[in-house]
Amino acid sequence: MAKLRITQVKSGIDRSKRQKDTLKALGLKKINQTVEQEATPPILGMVSKVQHLVKVEEI
Repeated sequence: MAKLRITQVKSGIDRSKRQKDTLKALGLKKINQTVEQEATPPILGMVSKVQHLVKVEEI
């Protein structure tokens, strides 16, 4: 399974609670924080919901 490097590039402030919760579920708390996740369907779905707040690279 491929891995993804997900970096938060925009703030979660003034976003809906759902988007804030999605960022938290991905493990992101701060701008420029990076996490690595497996490219599973649930993770890809979460990334698509906050794609305007994150940058995604495939490892």
